[in-house]
Amino acid sequence: MARTRYAPDRGLTVRMTATMFLLGLVFVAFVALIIGIMIAVHASGAAIVLVALIFGGGSAFISLFYSDKIALAAAGARVVTPQEAPELHGVVDRLCALADMDKPRVAIAPTRMPNAFATGRNSKNSVLCVTSGLLDGRLTRDELEGVLAHELSHVAHKDVQVMTVASLLAIVAGLLVRFAFYSELFGGGRRSNNQNAFPIILAIMAVSAVVYAVSFLLIRLLSRYRELAADRSGALLTGQPSALASALQKVSSGMMSIPNQDLRAAEPMNAFYFAPAMKLTGGGASLSAIFSTHPSLERRLEQLAKIQKQLGQVTPQ
Repeated sequence: MARTRYAPDRGLTVRMTATMFLLGLVFVAFVALIIGIMIAVHASGAAIVLVALIFGGGSAFISLFYSDKIALAAAGARVVTPQEAPELHGVVDRLCALADMDKPRVAIAPTRMPNAFATGRNSKNSVLCVTSGLLDGRLTRDELEGVLAHELSHVAHKDVQVMTVASLLAIVAGLLVRFAFYSELFGGGRRSNNQNAFPIILAIMAVSAVVYAVSFLLIRLLSRYRELAADRSGALLTGQPSALASALQKVSSGMMSIPNQDLRAAEPMNAFYFAPAMKLTGGGASLSAIFSTHPSLERRLEQLAKIQKQLGQVTPQ
């Protein structure tokens, strides 16, 4: 974890370590099974595995070292100078000084959807992006500061880097399922050369599907906790949890006015965003909550209320 004035989060550190350890165990078992399959199917199976590993490893490498550029391109954002956005840079300057951390590049995405995200493998290669919808005046300066403090904590805690590395196994497993499926779909007529090809291809798909599901769930669990950790760290840094809670409510409510097609287009960025690009629905546990990248709004507000009480502050009426 980076050495900044952001409050250390042992829970986040433990969960990141545990996630990487568990995924490491799954990866070792996965590789052992795949090696066995490669031996059984000879060159045809080896080719499928090799291609998946090359593509998966390449994707993870690119995601890790170019995550900032990829995220900016996906959001259609551009980096802005202090002259172009003096107020935004002023808030970022103050927070970076308060947190004693390197200042990231600052970017703006031209979309009505109110949101923000930060990404990058370390503090020197990070970018903080806000949407034009977040800067349209709906948030006070304190609320905007709370949102940006939340996002900067992701950089300080290096959880983006851990999430990227942790995604490698899921990427490889997912690619193996696809490659094995298309190999059987388009190469099934040549199975006479290897009578065992079909059941082994199915074995590759089954093992890869299980590994993908386990990896996906572990990453989602970590993703939801890191958002809570960022809320907590951001609120403690600024000392204004009520402002962050107010911003969270405004941003979440603001999604209601965004066209569904725009929200669907933004869904691939949900893991990065301050609030998921979706409209509010009724509370309660559901299957969708298991797959969500963020904890529920109620859970986040409840935590911020507790922090406010711990700081001895009165809840605004």
